[in-house]
Amino acid sequence: MNSYRQPGLVLTDRRFTVPLDHGEPNGETIEIFGREVVATAKAGEDLPWLVYLEGGPGFGARRFNGTEAWLGRAVREFRVLLLDQRGTGLSTPANRQTLPLRGGPREQAGYLARFRADSIVRDCELIRPQLTGGAPWTVLGQSFGGFCAVHYLSAAPEGLASVLITGGLPSLDAHADDVYRAAYPRVERKVAAHYARYPQDVERARAVAAYLAEHRPESGGHLLTPEGFQSLGIMLGTGNGSHQLHYLLENAFVEGVGGAELSDAFQEAVRGANSFAAHPLYALMHEAIYGQGALPTGWAAERVRAEFPQFEAARALEGDSPLLFTGESIHPWHFDVDPALRPLRETAELLAARTDWPVLYDTERLAANEVPVAAAVYHDDMYVDTGHALRTASSIKGLRTWVTSEYEHDGVRAGGPHVLDRLLALVRGESER
Repeated sequence: MNSYRQPGLVLTDRRFTVPLDHGEPNGETIEIFGREVVATAKAGEDLPWLVYLEGGPGFGARRFNGTEAWLGRAVREFRVLLLDQRGTGLSTPANRQTLPLRGGPREQAGYLARFRADSIVRDCELIRPQLTGGAPWTVLGQSFGGFCAVHYLSAAPEGLASVLITGGLPSLDAHADDVYRAAYPRVERKVAAHYARYPQDVERARAVAAYLAEHRPESGGHLLTPEGFQSLGIMLGTGNGSHQLHYLLENAFVEGVGGAELSDAFQEAVRGANSFAAHPLYALMHEAIYGQGALPTGWAAERVRAEFPQFEAARALEGDSPLLFTGESIHPWHFDVDPALRPLRETAELLAARTDWPVLYDTERLAANEVPVAAAVYHDDMYVDTGHALRTASSIKGLRTWVTSEYEHDGVRAGGPHVLDRLLALVRGESER
């Protein structure tokens, strides 16, 4: 273990060995990385533990600089474990470079089927007694981390002292089709709100899409397409995303020798925003997190999009309607345009066709829940449907919700101390401080 300091904090890097398949505890193992964080003044104290589960899937735990966001509030009373979920960050990474070591696409898909919430929770349950001596801990789950926390309540509530969820209450029974059928209208509302704020972006976005439809440029091996440009709409679900998108669009074109062309700066920014090189599991596992039972997810976002033809770039360009950006969705074309994903296209197809996903949520156990739970539900959250979240909240005994329009989906980052304070007060039955 390596320990080191940042202002006000002591950090310790920890590594844990867990089974790849928890059904075969004596079989192959993988490594899980976690970063312990404690306030310098409390480093020698016996503190309760809080484990943070990042959103995603496919993202390692955030690398904080000191006590920023919610972390400063958390270390006032907890020893925090920032966990890189399996396959992410420093936890036996899974990507185009490492997955071929498993064999071909079929072997890779079988391997990745063990990288969902059920395996992540079982990892936590092996790690917890090594740190707490067997005492339960508090889970803070952001977005997909909240999905994992709800599975934790279903599978191992004895390991939980309390659960705090931010923007991450999943539907307990919705198929991936239902998730995206609810998502496209939300995204359309966010796009309309963006254009109302920045009306000049209507023509800018149409001009960019028209250029990409004709030229299809490459940037760093990444093919830029109208659909890829539309996917920048994922930014609109965060607190400052609309402003970021606007500033990106205002620098889209320069006058070159042959006339107006997309600037190198714009192309590089789009490539960086759309690349999955740093988080390929997000693309590979995104629909798999909704898989339960025998129905395949089957590229749900792509199929359901056909029910919303207003999102077709070609249709918008043929007429005079605004180009609609899209949101949090993964499509087969992602695996054609992104060099980090191209070698994994067949693996993704096999995951999309899989028909034996374990059920993730035990509704009877959740209805009898005794663990204190509080959840922040963001009004008109672009990523997690508010209606689905509130139905789930009513299905978990004792869960207390805070429904707010003060923050977008990234509220635990943008308003970290306040959000964490509010959730801790709710889970403890206290009035807001």
